[in-house]
Amino acid sequence: MPFADELLGAPAVKALAGCLTVAGQRSTATKRSAKIFDGMALKERSDLVRDALLEDLPDDYGDFVAAVNALVAQPECSGWMVWPITEAVASRASAAGSAKAFDTGLGLLKKLTPRLTAEFALRTMLIADLDRTLAAAGRWTTARDEHVRRLASEGTRHYLPWARRVPELLTRPDATLPIIDALYRDPSDYVRRSVANHLNDLSRQHPGLVVDTATRWLAEPDANTDRLVRHALRTLIKRGDANALALLGFAAPTGVSLVGLSVDPTVSVGGKLGISAVLVNSGDKPVKVIVDYSVGFRKATGTVAHKVFKLAAKTVGPGERVDIAKTHSFAPITTRRYYPGGHELSVQVNGLRMGLVEFVLLE
Repeated sequence: MPFADELLGAPAVKALAGCLTVAGQRSTATKRSAKIFDGMALKERSDLVRDALLEDLPDDYGDFVAAVNALVAQPECSGWMVWPITEAVASRASAAGSAKAFDTGLGLLKKLTPRLTAEFALRTMLIADLDRTLAAAGRWTTARDEHVRRLASEGTRHYLPWARRVPELLTRPDATLPIIDALYRDPSDYVRRSVANHLNDLSRQHPGLVVDTATRWLAEPDANTDRLVRHALRTLIKRGDANALALLGFAAPTGVSLVGLSVDPTVSVGGKLGISAVLVNSGDKPVKVIVDYSVGFRKATGTVAHKVFKLAAKTVGPGERVDIAKTHSFAPITTRRYYPGGHELSVQVNGLRMGLVEFVLLE
């Protein structure tokens, strides 16, 4: 991912200040904000510029709305400068104290989202008035613009990355089902992917609700539904959830065994771990299998935390032997710190663990 200064840096703020000038607004605080970006993460920068915008833009709500509309009217008002604008809109609209002002704010977010996204700012609106915001999102599901339809799904996700949690939404897991029910057959892959991620979010705490929803969708599918459901059930599949596996046609792997599971005895940070095994179907019927592997990473405390990775999905014929070969990279990544010492790796077939081996990670 690009660095914060490549997304919301001084050039973006300078361009935003220019848009403010064209709109007839002050830009003093906005210009000043870019001078204190050093060491700030992207969200911190957005919050800083949001506060600067609120200082520069009119205090009167009607004048504020007019100023934002003047910004939106400019083609140059796009990209990462839009994030703090959406946050300023949500801040003012949620604090304005009237339903009309709130709805006007939602309308501005709808206008702004095609320029980047308003999904993060929508969280402020959801926290302020969940039902009113969900009602608006429901109306957006029929919008012509795919960005607006995606906002309906993405902005209301229960665990949207980078975004604030909405406590009331977490206690009402079915509150957003009408939105994603309306969008799972959307013609845009951009929207459908958001729907899949939205349903996958729910699998953290509500696997039964997720499987029931996926079952309904598969009963009334289009050409893209099967793929969408597979993506939506990915977390449950990795967990070995029997109901999710069965829905996708992966029953208990009767007659199937895993033999000869082995890994390289050692691997260094930056290297690749070799994995091999043989999948054997000793039965007299073909078996549809999904094979995952789980790496038990050693933590600083000495405990082991497992993460599941996809390996293969195939149909194994009666009497067939299938060689499995894979390498797992231990290249440094920002989301995980590696600790040397004993690690472990296991393989699961249709959610059933069939082998476990150990290896040592070297510095």
